[in-house]
Amino acid sequence: MSALGQTARERVGAAEDALAAIRVRCMACGAEQSGSSSRTACPTCGGLLDVVTPITGPIDPAVFGARDRSLTGRSGVWRYRPLLPALPEASIVSRWEGNTPLYDDARLTTYAGMTGDVRFKHEGHNPTASFKDRGMTVGVSHARAVGARLVACASTGNTSASLASYAAAAGLPALVLVPDGKISESKLAQTVAYGARVVQIAGDFDAALTLLRELTAAYDVYLVNSVNPFRLEGQKTIVIEAIDQLGWQAPDYIVLPGGNLGNTAAFGKALIELREAGLIAKLPRLVVVQAAGAAPFAAYAAGGWVDFAPVHAETVASAIKIGNPASTPRARRSIERTNGLVTSVDDAAILDAKAEIDRVGIGCEPASAASLAGLRKLVAAGAIPPDASAVCVLTGHVLKDSETIARYHFDDIGGAPRPRANRPLRVAADLPSLERALSDALHG
Repeated sequence: MSALGQTARERVGAAEDALAAIRVRCMACGAEQSGSSSRTACPTCGGLLDVVTPITGPIDPAVFGARDRSLTGRSGVWRYRPLLPALPEASIVSRWEGNTPLYDDARLTTYAGMTGDVRFKHEGHNPTASFKDRGMTVGVSHARAVGARLVACASTGNTSASLASYAAAAGLPALVLVPDGKISESKLAQTVAYGARVVQIAGDFDAALTLLRELTAAYDVYLVNSVNPFRLEGQKTIVIEAIDQLGWQAPDYIVLPGGNLGNTAAFGKALIELREAGLIAKLPRLVVVQAAGAAPFAAYAAGGWVDFAPVHAETVASAIKIGNPASTPRARRSIERTNGLVTSVDDAAILDAKAEIDRVGIGCEPASAASLAGLRKLVAAGAIPPDASAVCVLTGHVLKDSETIARYHFDDIGGAPRPRANRPLRVAADLPSLERALSDALHG
């Protein structure tokens, strides 16, 4: 019987069967539950959960190649469905996310101190201008499949904008908790425009997430932060698509910013699954770069994975301004499985790297530039060979934090402009003055 010929009860039954077939496993104790649950922590031990991806043999990459007008063909996430949870088709909420460019620019390669092939996977080209849309299409689709009545997140900005958009597309009300006065106006504006209910709390992101987890444990509210295992399934496709764009030839290194560490968790899981599916022959080494003012994971790694300690986060890179990352155990697993590296860079290095990315016409928000800054640092230290190949992930669009751009270019540091500052020239309204400005533009 066709889907059109099914009764409503039959469709509901089919959806329930599909969810029951999905398995979710605790990474700590191994206990399993079905995909029909909206839990984001193990009911047995409280550990983080993984969606089990059933890989029974090699996957032919040709199955990902067909682009058509169907949901699978349009979306740069759902076209990789053989590696994603098999949610009911009718529950999927997509905004044609993914399909983001993989840039290369010799000037950025030189800035990193490298001679090898360096690419930049720009997730700022997603519908709400950040990588969060990849996770949100799967998270909100799962929320819809399990019959959620309200979806919620804590956010430093990008998650809130993405959730608000996808919830609006799904026809679901959205609740967003953000740190009061500590979120980019651009990101807050997106969230408000898409219709989410915004609650500003007197605390940082970590306090907001803790409060929200208490709320979702007590009430029927679907949590879509990166503790949600279904959201991370969508974020896996950043790596899958990048390696697809490289002809399934994995780079030596994949470099990404580290905040709440959801991407680190997702990337490690994706790489293991790609190898199990015979799609890649080697595992790239993951390189996680945190802002120095918000680097608990870098300290944890440097200390030999002993005595993780949260920190009070302070950095200009607001998207990774997180002092107690929720996905720390998953992220550690990813680093260990890929023989990865973890480092941190200060705000000055992040802003200078961002200025380089911006001035070649690519552009990104501050947190994104941590990837290039971290690569440059590790190459200079001899930890990464200059002739290696690397993919740096840029997580958000240049206009996500326009206030920081203005401060970088217009504010003095120590009484002088930054070396990479690009200030407008003020000239008299006459041709000789304009000619001098033209000369400066051509030769300066």
